Amino acid sequence: MFRALLLSTVALTAPAYANNVFVTNEKGNSVTVLDSETWEVITEFPAGNRPRGITIAPDGSELYICASDDDLVRVFDPVTFEELHVLPSGPDPELFVLHPSGNPLYIANEDDNLVTVVDTKTHMVLAEIPVGVEPEGMAISPDASIVINTSETTNMAHFINTETFEIVQNVLVDQRPRYAEFTRDGQKLYVSAEIGGTVSVIDHAAETPSITKKISFDVPGVLSEWLQPVGIKITSDASRVFVALGPANRVAVIDGQTDEVIDYLLVGQRVWQLAFTPDEKFLITTNGNSNDVSVIDVETLKVIKSVQVGQQPWGVVVAPDS
Repeated sequence: MFRALLLSTVALTAPAYANNVFVTNEKGNSVTVLDSETWEVITEFPAGNRPRGITIAPDGSELYICASDDDLVRVFDPVTFEELHVLPSGPDPELFVLHPSGNPLYIANEDDNLVTVVDTKTHMVLAEIPVGVEPEGMAISPDASIVINTSETTNMAHFINTETFEIVQNVLVDQRPRYAEFTRDGQKLYVSAEIGGTVSVIDHAAETPSITKKISFDVPGVLSEWLQPVGIKITSDASRVFVALGPANRVAVIDGQTDEVIDYLLVGQRVWQLAFTPDEKFLITTNGNSNDVSVIDVETLKVIKSVQVGQQPWGVVVAPDS
């Protein structure tokens, strides 16, 4: 079924490649591809066992997918959807981040307490960096000097020097940190804590990075234990911070200047991850339990569309402008 659908749609996909949306379906073992202009499904292709984290090369040439149960990263052509090769990782890769140049790739391996650094050109492992227990979230500073890893059980954000591959700073956050995201200017770092129910705001411009604020959430009619922050996305001007709140089925909207919550947007069930279109007009959410994605108009802060995808959508990335 996958193969027939793939062959029938490749020719249609190539001209409209720019800004296609790629969604990993954790239980479906597939990636769903959407057209970001029509919001229609273009195709679905197999992506290994339990695909979760997903990212794309800055030039749009390669699509990287954490195949968690295969213990490796699968690399696809984002136009033809054919698998190009695989990259090594430790056991259970969940999230990763690319260097802004597109090389190397920094991978969180949840089951061996390591961050694996892989050269995307030679496919060689450059380093294995011991971190805390159950590493998951990954982020890189805009100047590429620091990589962040969050360790779910250690409850820390680890600051790793990208030249020496050594941890230079640890910041204790709340319970079960899942995701980290820098502002475009590198001044602030936001770290979500799923069980702690908070987002820590870390001053990265300070001589010693430290937490300046913890953002908490309160949605009328929603139990506090359902407010579980996971994915984060920040507009390029840092005016808005969006946080997926898991089983609360909401995306929190935060004022990037005051770090105060200004709105909650109702989306699908068990919202996981988020991605902007390149023009930041739209924000896409993956909703694991309703098997769909929600499309948010960033200017109006309205949910304008819901699109069914595969089984248990988890990660999402949008192809850059061609």
